Amino acid sequence: MVTIKDVAKLAGVSIATVSRSLAEPDKVSEKTRNKVIQAVEESGYVANTLAQNFRRRRSNTVLVLVPDIANPFFANIIQGIEQVARQFKYRVLLGDTQGYDENERIYSDLVSHKQADGIICLGRNIPFPYRKGRQSLDPAWPPFVMACEYHRDIPVPAVGIDNVAAAEVGVRHLLSLGHRHIAYIDGPEDSILCEDRLQGYKNALQSSQLRFEKGLVAQGDFTIASGYRAMTTLLQRKLRPSAVFCANDEMAIGAMQACRDAGCELPGDISILGFDDIVFAEYTSPRLTTIHQPRNEIGERAMTLLLDILSGASSAANRVILPFSLELRDSTKRLK
Repeated sequence: MVTIKDVAKLAGVSIATVSRSLAEPDKVSEKTRNKVIQAVEESGYVANTLAQNFRRRRSNTVLVLVPDIANPFFANIIQGIEQVARQFKYRVLLGDTQGYDENERIYSDLVSHKQADGIICLGRNIPFPYRKGRQSLDPAWPPFVMACEYHRDIPVPAVGIDNVAAAEVGVRHLLSLGHRHIAYIDGPEDSILCEDRLQGYKNALQSSQLRFEKGLVAQGDFTIASGYRAMTTLLQRKLRPSAVFCANDEMAIGAMQACRDAGCELPGDISILGFDDIVFAEYTSPRLTTIHQPRNEIGERAMTLLLDILSGASSAANRVILPFSLELRDSTKRLK
């Protein structure tokens, strides 16, 4: 087996220089780097593709930052990314950040270390320093695309749906069923998607000349447990809502369980509307009416957009808006 010592001997440099040439090529001279690459190719050390990657400055790997790998919402997006990546012979590296800034920065350093060519971010944070109100991307940033989320302050390339319009369609469905006392279970307060969905909820109420009541908004964090807690709070109101719009399906599932535990009939006593159309939505009892997001296509378009940026075919901060749909199932019912 060829070792790094053999490569160093063949190139006429030290082992440390070989290591530095492969891990941090910018820190060695072009002449030395070429000698090391030639030695790698001649010896077959760590396969010739490693040397080829450093020569063309590409790893053929993209980094996908996931806020919570256990959240089923992200599964189809990642599948869509993988499908396009395989077509273009790219590898996908997943980073489960758990929403922590430090984890995002650590993973993002892989790009500066040439271990990945670009980043697709499924969360709401930008893992690089930025100044609010900036009208263009920082040229120091690596190729970067947001999927589902987007950024108001900087025109970051992004793929997703119109969340304001989607929420408005969902709440108007509840209004069409005769509901007028409609509550909303919100997601994380710092999520732009939740801001948009809350705005859509308000727009739908306004279109029916209904007053927005802050007391009908309960706070969640996108988890099933938070949906359960928020619904429990809403059920303690003197005047219970007849319908509840949830900012995602997981919170809707938690809300449904809270209703059952409180002895409420679904959807006879309370109608529940979700958002996302995760795989479990069709298997709840009753089956969950929800807003469908084209998650697989979001992943495909995000990967395609990143490849366009990497190839130089696109440098603009495009925001791609995809269609959504209302999936009518059994958790919503006309008010008696």
